[in-house]
Amino acid sequence: MPTDTLTELFEEHRPMLLGVAYRMLGRAADAEDVVQEAWLRWTAEDRAEVREPRAFLVRITTRLAIDRLRQAQVRRESYVGPWLPEPVVTDFGPSVPDTAERALLADSVSLAVLVVLESLSPLERAVFVLREAFGFPFAEIATALDRSEAAVRQLAGRARRHVDEGRPRYDVDPAERRDLTERFLAAAAGGDLGGLLALLAPDVRLVGDAGGKAKTPLRIVESADKVGRFLAATAFQADERFELRFVEINGAPALLALDGGRVDTLVQIEVRDGRIQCVYLIRNPDKLQGLAGPEDPEVAAGL
Repeated sequence: MPTDTLTELFEEHRPMLLGVAYRMLGRAADAEDVVQEAWLRWTAEDRAEVREPRAFLVRITTRLAIDRLRQAQVRRESYVGPWLPEPVVTDFGPSVPDTAERALLADSVSLAVLVVLESLSPLERAVFVLREAFGFPFAEIATALDRSEAAVRQLAGRARRHVDEGRPRYDVDPAERRDLTERFLAAAAGGDLGGLLALLAPDVRLVGDAGGKAKTPLRIVESADKVGRFLAATAFQADERFELRFVEINGAPALLALDGGRVDTLVQIEVRDGRIQCVYLIRNPDKLQGLAGPEDPEVAAGL
């Protein structure tokens, strides 16, 4: 098969492969590495042995992602403080015009879902991603994972139950979420504890991820009083040097605080019944360095 045809076939499926790898790993850089390795294996494969390019590429990408995920899980055991996925700017683009499909893609890449997926086994996570986010048939997933279809169905059921139990349901209009984010920012920047308490749910949680490289709580902060007092005292005191920018991160509105063009802090909230249920605070510079400029077109296209 000519090289240009090989490239065209691979590029046709690259966005999907990136989407699978990112949901598996929670890190854009790792997803890109996995897809690059899949490309190398694709170019080295005997073309006569590949009847279905998409199935072959999904199989290779998923297996590579499983191997990398197992390695990452060992490293995360020594991570300083709570661990959150690496955030990415999302833009589903005109290739995903259907509202229901957009909602499904956004939900499957949300920070809340990716956090829950961390508790699944690598095989459960692979089945969940391929089935729930991309709608692959059980038979095709079974082939990709070299498992029986019955075993894959069991993995899918177990993963779905686990995700449903661990994922809170935040059905909220994006405009309402942004409005609450803006009000939250104004109250926090002004040190307005009363204003914050009016916005926070009684059982609100604050999850901070800095990896030991910036100041955030080393444990999850729970309750409106504790979260409100922390934010009013420390998190977002007004500082003229910061540029504030609203962007869509992992399918939902988020706030970036930039210092000299470098992203210093990312804040995203989860909302339920008009109250803030969870605050994600990411300050690990390794996870934020790619957010200041235009989104990576490859990663964003796959999400």
